[in-house]
Amino acid sequence: MPDQSDAKPGGISARKSQHIALCETDEVAFQRKTTLLEQVELVHDALPEMAVSEVDLSSEFCGKSLSAPLFIAAMTGGTDEAEAINRDLARVAEDFGIGFGFGSQRPLLTEGIEVGYRIRDVAPTALVLGNIGIVQARASTTSALAKMVSTCGADALVVHLNPAMEVIQPEGDQDFRGGLETLERLVRELDVPVVVKETGCGLSRSVGLRVADLGVEHVDTSGAGGTSWVGVETLRARGDQASLGERFWDWGIPTAASVAQLSGLGLKVCATGGVQNGLDAAKAIALGATCAGMARPLLQARAQGGLAALRSRVEQVLAELRLAHLLAGARTPDDLRGKPVVLGPTLRRWVVTDSPLDGRAL
Repeated sequence: MPDQSDAKPGGISARKSQHIALCETDEVAFQRKTTLLEQVELVHDALPEMAVSEVDLSSEFCGKSLSAPLFIAAMTGGTDEAEAINRDLARVAEDFGIGFGFGSQRPLLTEGIEVGYRIRDVAPTALVLGNIGIVQARASTTSALAKMVSTCGADALVVHLNPAMEVIQPEGDQDFRGGLETLERLVRELDVPVVVKETGCGLSRSVGLRVADLGVEHVDTSGAGGTSWVGVETLRARGDQASLGERFWDWGIPTAASVAQLSGLGLKVCATGGVQNGLDAAKAIALGATCAGMARPLLQARAQGGLAALRSRVEQVLAELRLAHLLAGARTPDDLRGKPVVLGPTLRRWVVTDSPLDGRAL
């Protein structure tokens, strides 16, 4: 595919640049809704009978090993600025043995823009997730998507569902029919795992059941409470569209609630959406997530202090995640997923009665 990093002003690349600028600020946070991770408490174990060094955070997602159950979650691509950002993020993911996810690769798929997606020389072994919207996947052949995955060296393809964001986006899609049929085709025909992801509004149990029935094994919550992508597009919109976005700015299922909803469905869940630190990640894992992902806090760390600040923030998150395991008496993430949790009343209402979480919630 040709490199078209100087794509025309006002096109996809210009939109991606606007997204980066907005997400480096706190203007795009949810206004009132939270992740509900603050309504999760881990039960302290004063006799853990292990050393900190004995905590083993190693995990697996999409068939690849991780040194810890942590992802640098999907953010950006398609511009020169995104190229520099993604190379730094991927380099850090490689160094720490954690996962890395591209932002939407629509520029690569539809316009052949490779800039922003060239990271394998700095992250040769890291778990890398490709990314495309369900509407673009519906309109594309499986071979075109396979070529996109191959071009960027991704180990799996994330297909993101984002109807709320798209309807508010000035250039957004309005027709979301055929999503299940598209996912079924990709699961059947692609040679890499398919990960179903939201974009800031969370995944419900109903959606989890429907995609699991298609053979999907991995999902990413991208729940409410972190970055509001409806909010991002509202800030880009004008007139009635902006008013519509203001009304739906806080729409979505909180991240902790989405993890709880997906519990017990046999899916491997990556918890993203407002995860701020290692303790948040540990809470999500205790709720049943396989791993957790962070996006905007890491983008902001890099914006404020470059690669050194980004590396320092990841080190801190991993130290917090390790300590949370120790203090909960959990040697591994699998152990943590079996520990009792104390849930606040709002989150408790999201837990279904046949969920494995229901039996552990105090």
